[in-house]
Amino acid sequence: MYPMAPLIRPALNTAARLAPGPAGRLAFQLFVRPVGRAAPRPAERELLAAARTGRLRVRGKDVVTYAWGDGRRPVLLVHGWSSRSSRLGAFAEALLACGHSPVAFDAPGHGASSGRASNIVEYREIIRELHALHGDFHAVVAHSFGVLAALFSLRDGVRTGRFVGLGGVGSFEFLLGGFRAGFGLDERVVRCVRSHVEQHLVPGEPDVWDRFEATRDPAALDAPVLLFHDEDDDMVPLDQARRLERAHGDRARLVVTQGLGHRRILTDPAVVTEAVDFLTATPSGERPAPLAAG
Repeated sequence: MYPMAPLIRPALNTAARLAPGPAGRLAFQLFVRPVGRAAPRPAERELLAAARTGRLRVRGKDVVTYAWGDGRRPVLLVHGWSSRSSRLGAFAEALLACGHSPVAFDAPGHGASSGRASNIVEYREIIRELHALHGDFHAVVAHSFGVLAALFSLRDGVRTGRFVGLGGVGSFEFLLGGFRAGFGLDERVVRCVRSHVEQHLVPGEPDVWDRFEATRDPAALDAPVLLFHDEDDDMVPLDQARRLERAHGDRARLVVTQGLGHRRILTDPAVVTEAVDFLTATPSGERPAPLAAG
């Protein structure tokens, strides 16, 4: 996953002993940089062309946003790491057919947005701005890292009526551990990254490492939660979804799939149908009628 790891590992491990500040800055830049930039698939291009596109300026980067429908019943779609919003296109199309208005964005360094990197704080800023533009979300659908970022945002003033997580990351510590293992880094490098985050990314925010955790203060979400996770997910282990299920208690339900992995779960017809039925249900359990065209 990290082809340059053999070259970078000794330099970072040595720098962490001799120059912790620069080592933390360099390691953080590696940590927040996506692996490549995903291009839209042929099946996604028509959906993107039909969207109303917009732009937000977040920390010096241009963020491309997408909106479909007439604006009523907005549903936020949050993509994962090294991905793009159009990967959630099956949900956008199904929600449109039910009279909802999907809203999405490409994070910095992803899709059509500028920049070469992003982080959980930028995701939060984008989601906050979209919330200000579109109002409270009828629902949120998030994938992978997007689950962690969306739940972080939903504890910081963003409101939704329902939440669906797919292949979700439940712990920021899981990401740091994966980064360390992937590059073969010493623990002191991770300490340098933590110091850089505290001083430069979120200065003045207390208890930030606890607040990054998706399982913190689950009562703040105050919405039904439906989780999907494949038992053969090769990117995010199933125990991450189980952590989320335990945290949200009776409000959460976990559906464990087979043979879909980390990515095919986004396009599986059964998953999409079950998720959209959940998202479009009224409190009584009945689905609302689609909005009239025009």
